[in-house]
Amino acid sequence: MDGNEAAARVAYALSEVIAIYPITPASPMGEHADDWAAAHRPNRWGLTPDVIEMQSEAGAAGA
Repeated sequence: MDGNEAAARVAYALSEVIAIYPITPASPMGEHADDWAAAHRPNRWGLTPDVIEMQSEAGAAGA
């Protein structure tokens, strides 16, 4: 497990909504969350978080 996957696991487990913006080198973090949501993997509260791909870095930072 690398740092991106570790951060994605924590964010996914504790979030209802995950705003992602694919940018190197953090793209794998968003890809992990997107894959888990597509597979309907539940978070800590038994819910599947909504993963939203933002159109800009500013949008992701402000979400």
